[in-house]
Amino acid sequence: MPVIGFHNSHEQVHPAELLKAVQHAEEVGFTAAMCSDHLTPWNPRQGESGFAWSWLGAAMATTSLPFGAVNAPGQRYHPVIVAQAIATLGAMFPGRFWVALGSGEAMNEHVTGDKWPRKDVRDARLRECVDVIRRLLAGEEVSHDGLVTVDRAMIYTLPEQQPALIAPAVSVATARRGADWADGLVTINQPHDKLREMIAAYRDAGGQGKLVLQVHVSWDPDPDRALGIAHDQWRSNVFPPPLCWDLDSPEAFEQASAHVTPEDVTGAVRVSADLGQHAAWLQEYVDLGFEEIYLHHVGVEQRPFLDAFGQHVLPQLGVTAPGPAVAVDPPGPAENRRPHLDPVPAP
Repeated sequence: MPVIGFHNSHEQVHPAELLKAVQHAEEVGFTAAMCSDHLTPWNPRQGESGFAWSWLGAAMATTSLPFGAVNAPGQRYHPVIVAQAIATLGAMFPGRFWVALGSGEAMNEHVTGDKWPRKDVRDARLRECVDVIRRLLAGEEVSHDGLVTVDRAMIYTLPEQQPALIAPAVSVATARRGADWADGLVTINQPHDKLREMIAAYRDAGGQGKLVLQVHVSWDPDPDRALGIAHDQWRSNVFPPPLCWDLDSPEAFEQASAHVTPEDVTGAVRVSADLGQHAAWLQEYVDLGFEEIYLHHVGVEQRPFLDAFGQHVLPQLGVTAPGPAVAVDPPGPAENRRPHLDPVPAP
């Protein structure tokens, strides 16, 4: 039985409304949630940029759902800060938080003023960041000199179990690279043959843990409106790498997507007014081996989608709750943790 979760798009929905939406998602039967972590929307019409980590604290405190987030350490975020954020959520909400660590997109990262590196350099930087984060979550003091620099970092408030660090991938090569460090693989809806190849590459390279899929959907009782929603909101998201990595502003994505037709968007978004069709599509992903599927309705209004899928789609799939979101084989014993120092007595 699959986990069916609700994806929260900070690029599209005001964080206060998104909080109401994820609370309602739990009420109608979704058993997990995840969110994006963007500074910048994909196009000017989306128009939001809520801070994921602030929102996650509120969302996890006001629901009982497990949550995941997508994050890019190394440029906009220093890996020590990412590790501290992961550790705090893991300590407050044991077994309920995982994070997918990727190499990022220029649109979010260029704001530091640093050069946007080549993809091979970004991949190497990500690998360094993962190692730093793993060691910090194991309780070590970390110093590191490389593509990122760390000087004697230590996190004192640690979770009892390390949260899972998941590899996000949209290509076979990236899936294979993530196998040596990740506690699972997450990707987006793509042709079935491509997904099978990605899963095989990850597993054949020794990849452990769960298989997670984010599915972009557009639903409305009116089929023309369902297609119109997808085209209005998501036509800037149909471009394969490297273009989607390297464009650096919503305006650039808007220009690039000027000639994308509504029919073009259906390659990236599952568009239908038929809830039975949506259920059938999701069952196909389950049959491919994905254990957790997160639905991203690409429209701004979430409640009609949540109600319709909660009543008519989730019951067809035998939805279950996920197991604890913890590392498969966390490195480092608990003895590595530095003891808390006794306070200096007042004179």
